[in-house]
Amino acid sequence: MSDTPPPESPLDEEGGPIPEAGRLGRWIDRGGLLFAAGIVVSMLVLIQEVFLRYVFNSPTIWAHETTVFLCGAAFVYGGLYCASHDRHIRVVLIYDALPARVRRGLNVVISAICALASAMFCWASWVMVSRAAFAPDGSVRLERSGSAWDPVYPALIKIFLMLVMGVMAIQFLILAWGYLRGTRTIGTKGRA
Repeated sequence: MSDTPPPESPLDEEGGPIPEAGRLGRWIDRGGLLFAAGIVVSMLVLIQEVFLRYVFNSPTIWAHETTVFLCGAAFVYGGLYCASHDRHIRVVLIYDALPARVRRGLNVVISAICALASAMFCWASWVMVSRAAFAPDGSVRLERSGSAWDPVYPALIKIFLMLVMGVMAIQFLILAWGYLRGTRTIGTKGRA
């Protein structure tokens, strides 16, 4: 038996958002449970749909669109969740070889660029929302799916995407500020 502990894995670390994510990151983390529950609900809806279709030969008209909406909302929220946990994609070939001080500076720059990109995507989402949520005369008219059930899911997911992109821009600004202040020590693992 060796006295050296096994190498640490990012999965061994405590869960939750990184300290630089601030209070917003903690709120985002809590919201993740709601969207995780949405995935479970969509699974239950699909199981029920299979049962109704193949046992009773009586399928529903709402199950598929509902599961697509729930999974789509979870996927959109997942980007925000990953940002608050610092689990977004990062090429670490060079990054990990740099000193901690340089990595911290890169984290500030990367977070600021991500905030700008998120804000631009929020604006692009607003263009979609303006067409999906408002009639040409300015009255509220939510876009519908056009199916037999015809829910307003397309408009709702576009509105949700716009909101998430706005919050993501704010989260990246908070991260940039947290990195600039040096809230935590930058480690050598990929989560710096």
